[in-house]
Amino acid sequence: MIIVTARLVFETKENRDRAAEASSAVQAATRAEEPGCVMYCFAPDPAVPTEIQVFELWQDAASLEAHFSHKNYGGMVQALASAGGFLDSINRLYVADDRGTVYDDDNKPRIYALD
Repeated sequence: MIIVTARLVFETKENRDRAAEASSAVQAATRAEEPGCVMYCFAPDPAVPTEIQVFELWQDAASLEAHFSHKNYGGMVQALASAGGFLDSINRLYVADDRGTVYDDDNKPRIYALD
């Protein structure tokens, strides 16, 4: 699995809220149309009024690579720019394997799955 995380920083809460609203249709389209997209969420941070938290989960590198040339990627760039006040993107790319659920059948955290 490929994980993309980011913090998108805006000048004001109003800019951030406009960006979240403007990007909602593109988020839905990305999830529905792009093979290999498991999760694609750009959500307002409830603790930081000028930031959007990004979480993307892709099945493989080929899926993510295809995303960067898909019309939805361009649509997201336009949607975020249309909100105004964009300051920065602090982003990371990770590769991970699926270790199963966080909790076991007794509802206890499965920390042992990390070994």
